[in-house]
Amino acid sequence: MVVYPLVWVVMSALKNDSEVIREPLSLIPSKLHWDNFARAWTEGHLGSFFLNTVLVLAGSVTLTMLLGSMAAYALARYEFRGNRLIYYMFLSGLTLPIYLAAVPLFKGVYNMGSTFPLLGPNKHLMLIVVYVAWSLSFTIFFMHSFFRTLPDSIAEAAMVDGASHTRAFFSVMLPMAKPGLISIGIFNVLGQWNQWYLPTLLMQSVAGEPKHQVLSQGLIELSVNQGYKSDWSGLFAGVTMAMLPVLIVYIVFQRQVQSGLTAGVGK
Repeated sequence: MVVYPLVWVVMSALKNDSEVIREPLSLIPSKLHWDNFARAWTEGHLGSFFLNTVLVLAGSVTLTMLLGSMAAYALARYEFRGNRLIYYMFLSGLTLPIYLAAVPLFKGVYNMGSTFPLLGPNKHLMLIVVYVAWSLSFTIFFMHSFFRTLPDSIAEAAMVDGASHTRAFFSVMLPMAKPGLISIGIFNVLGQWNQWYLPTLLMQSVAGEPKHQVLSQGLIELSVNQGYKSDWSGLFAGVTMAMLPVLIVYIVFQRQVQSGLTAGVGK
């Protein structure tokens, strides 16, 4: 049930348009049309969409993991006034659907753009900041539970040896949290790679400017174009190119993801 749709998409990307329409459920094309991928990459502008997505994710996932792990470590390992209040404020972000924040987010981004152009609409840096804010709640929730399972004695030994709190975190505790970091990193990559609503809301298409949208918007554009030009094989090729990278990443890091999810069960 899971594998068949994936194989069907990949094999449909190797058919021509007539085969896609005439035999939609067939898995064996009469001839392998590899040119479908080249056409989707160039004529469908998926190349630029792909590059934009990689650039945005490189910045947003890195910042999300860094800021989320630092906040989760401080909330999990140190007792101070307001600790639980701050933690529950972060958790409250999980209860707010992004659709309810669409109007203030849209107005805030456009108002911010008048003061800081790089954080205005249609800017990759702005989308990175929004992705980080959107992903922090779950990242802190996940890493908070993971850091609480790590033994206190190791951090105390590092402090006795003269390490500062910052050095103990980056050199001792963070490497120990590697399984959890990989797990939450995969979730963030999947969530941000497949995100469509936020880019559509904030990355508007502007006539005369180079394409700056991300991959999910590019696939929608390919789909909309089917109403004017029949290129179903190119659409399937685009979906395949968008699907394979995250599928490969998950397969490669599958063991680490499973170990990270089960590491916080017992202490």
